[in-house]
Amino acid sequence: MGSAHDADRHYSTAWTRRKFLGTAVLTGVGATLSGCGLSAGEGDKGDGTGTINALFMKQAGYSEDDIRGMTAEFQKANSDIKVKPTFIAYEALHDKIVAAAAAGTFDVVLIDVIWPPEFGEKKMIEDVTSKYPSDWKSDMLDGALKTAIYKEKFFGVPWILDTKYFFANTEHLQRARVAPSSLGTWDGVLTAARAVKKAGVKYPLIWSWSQAEAVICDYAQLLGAFGGTFLDDAGKPAFNTGGGVKALEFMRNTVTEGLTNPASMESLEEDVRKTFSNGDASFALNWTYMYGMSQDPKESKVVGKVTIQQTPAGPSGARPGCNGSMALSVTTGSKKKDAAWKYVSFLTSPEMQNKYAKSSLPVWKASYDDPEVAKVAPQTVPVAKQALNELILRPQVSSYNAVSAALQAEIQNALLGKKSAQKALDDAAAAASAELSN
Repeated sequence: MGSAHDADRHYSTAWTRRKFLGTAVLTGVGATLSGCGLSAGEGDKGDGTGTINALFMKQAGYSEDDIRGMTAEFQKANSDIKVKPTFIAYEALHDKIVAAAAAGTFDVVLIDVIWPPEFGEKKMIEDVTSKYPSDWKSDMLDGALKTAIYKEKFFGVPWILDTKYFFANTEHLQRARVAPSSLGTWDGVLTAARAVKKAGVKYPLIWSWSQAEAVICDYAQLLGAFGGTFLDDAGKPAFNTGGGVKALEFMRNTVTEGLTNPASMESLEEDVRKTFSNGDASFALNWTYMYGMSQDPKESKVVGKVTIQQTPAGPSGARPGCNGSMALSVTTGSKKKDAAWKYVSFLTSPEMQNKYAKSSLPVWKASYDDPEVAKVAPQTVPVAKQALNELILRPQVSSYNAVSAALQAEIQNALLGKKSAQKALDDAAAAASAELSN
């Protein structure tokens, strides 16, 4: 799920790109984009036709219906290519990609921003640097471009540009006589949560603190807000000092004070969404998609009662969102690389991204000045302009999953009161150091 969002839009240049791709959709985008494709000599064994298999995640970002809709449009424009999408939980995505790599089961895979070092080193995904049209590098947001870069090479095309936003239930705020403007800092959030609790909400806060990658994303935002960093300048663990410890102490204190729902320790982002959308929580961090679903009467009881804003500031004054960007990659084991590249190019095009901006905001600079995008997501686009300027990256290391797993386990120990925040993070740092030295 990069770096800061680039404020420079370059509207006219990107519009030309969108116009070009729009024409491609009408005339057969597969043929038009074939010039960007991977040659048959690189494993396609033909003209880029046939059946390709693509692996996506079930939750956050684009929904299954969104992806099936995009795929249907692609197949309409490319009648000689059939796409078979597979959807699995995010928590299973990494291991599924690894397990399927040797057999070449999937032609296209969705990868997280934290995986290019590992997948690039293991040569599981294609280096597509030479296939990038030059205008992509200027038309895409800088933060988005970094999603699939490793050692200055591109290993995919950015597709989901996201961060976690702060959501509040305005009905709960009104009942407790809390002003939405007071939620700009974490201290303000705590004060508001106490007031809302007194007004009748048992657990104002819900988080995705299950022992999974989800808790690392929440911790990352608090780590940055409290002035901490994951690694020091030498690349060694630093989260067990200063702001890193204060952030975890903050998390634990919300539990002991009864402000955080205990179910948080078993919740992923979709669990958070359901709890919040059911009206059982006042505040939550989650990805962009939660806003759209909170306004869907079929999915939510809080339609028209939700605000979305940049993550609150901590004592450091910073308010970084976790970089949750993802990219679409062509696998090295694919026998249909050219067809796979056509599909990736189509799904990441401005037309598709702008059309489905309600679920995930585009990676293209000009989209944020496009009135049609603003119309689709009028609440999120203005907030994103600010939030995507201040992002925090998780550690960019090839052994990321092992480092993350160690940190997840120790954060859980602290949240459950089994260890102090300092002890838990010291143990996590020791485990991470051992992994990084291997």
